[in-house]
Amino acid sequence: MNTISNTAKTRLASLKHNIEEARNSFLGYPVSKDFDYDELNPFLKYPINNLGDPFEDCTYKVQTHEMEREVIGFFAKLFRANPTNYWGYVTNGGSESNLYGLYLARELYPKAMVYYSESTHYSVKKNIHLLNIPSIVIRSQENGEIDYEDFENTVRMNRHKPAIVLTTFGTTMKEAKDDVSKIKNILKNLAIQDHYIHCDAALAGSYGAFIEPRIPFDFKDGVDSISISGHKFIGSPMPCGIIITKRSNRDRIATGISYIGSLDTTITGSRNGHSPLFLWYALKKLGMEGLRKRYQHSLETAEYCKNKLNEIGINAWINPGAITVVLPKTPFEVKQKWQLATESDISHVICMPNVTKAQIDEFIYDIVNSKENVEEEELVFEF
Repeated sequence: MNTISNTAKTRLASLKHNIEEARNSFLGYPVSKDFDYDELNPFLKYPINNLGDPFEDCTYKVQTHEMEREVIGFFAKLFRANPTNYWGYVTNGGSESNLYGLYLARELYPKAMVYYSESTHYSVKKNIHLLNIPSIVIRSQENGEIDYEDFENTVRMNRHKPAIVLTTFGTTMKEAKDDVSKIKNILKNLAIQDHYIHCDAALAGSYGAFIEPRIPFDFKDGVDSISISGHKFIGSPMPCGIIITKRSNRDRIATGISYIGSLDTTITGSRNGHSPLFLWYALKKLGMEGLRKRYQHSLETAEYCKNKLNEIGINAWINPGAITVVLPKTPFEVKQKWQLATESDISHVICMPNVTKAQIDEFIYDIVNSKENVEEEELVFEF
């Protein structure tokens, strides 16, 4: 059996060390790292490929479609979808999930105008460009939420066109949440009958049902599709996402493929079959109550972080129901150590379930003892 050289082994050991070091000190990105999938290691020996529609039979049997359907069913219930009219699949990440929602919307309304706020994730603009759909950017409020007055005035000027609206349930920097019921009422008042609402709920969708007071974002509130990320709040060794939509809409674009004996309903042909297995395993361990407890823990940690920052004179704040603490941008050495995402004049700390109060205390200590000034220019990296 062939083996790699000692030099290559040394590089792997160094890489592992560097990744472990980086993993232990990041507060600025929405990625959970408190997962344990050791029990699933044996499945890494197999070429698991979930090609085709997870709800249809397929001639390729080295797949996890059954687990994928259960994952979709779990989130369809969490998002209050019609139990007889939902569909979805596990994607490569939130960007693909958003692309799918916009793709469905375009196929339903090919002459529509897309509306999205300036706080929407950067991938949305790219997806709109890929799909070649005309679009208009709506202003955001100070807290990052969409400006409903600007939205209403803009749609009124384009009442002759169907509307595709992309709402965000947890913006990148401030974790602001657009109220779908307000969007729905504006469309109703303007008599825009042909419309499609897609909700990008990458981070907050996993705990949106537990937020009090409730912020409307799901199918009963009026959306046609919802996307979330699996590697964020739940946690996964590889990026993954989930798209949930109405089955009746999916049926409009389904195409039969004889080669695989299934329907062509997804963006990519071959799909990662391990990700659905990881998510299924996590949901079996957590259940609905486990997700709720993770959220409550994150809420408490975020409140603790905000209070500690306020105590040292830093004007930190949190949007309602959010686990993201917004603060003025930090000194460069602090940003580098804690890997803080920064945009314009703000940074943020995202209190994922793995973040502890001890880490927050160390973070506060570093800010207090920093001898550097806040840098003038920053590169922005967003998930």
